[in-house]
Amino acid sequence: MQDTVVRARVSSELKLETEKVFEELGITTTDAIRMFLSQVRIHGGLPFSVKVRRESNDLLRSTESRQSTLDSFYND
Repeated sequence: MQDTVVRARVSSELKLETEKVFEELGITTTDAIRMFLSQVRIHGGLPFSVKVRRESNDLLRSTESRQSTLDSFYND
């Protein structure tokens, strides 16, 4: 099977903080992503629970505003 490239836009702060953790674990960011994707395949979904925090102010924003924020993360 041929390898493929996966790209994700994250904040510099998140990248630096997680790289420190991965270094302590003796793995790379690429290793961590491979582990995550493998676990998604094994579990048939996310390998952890995802919950909506009802008290979040983000939920009070309009759908258009939330979508605009999400879109801004994916625009190159």
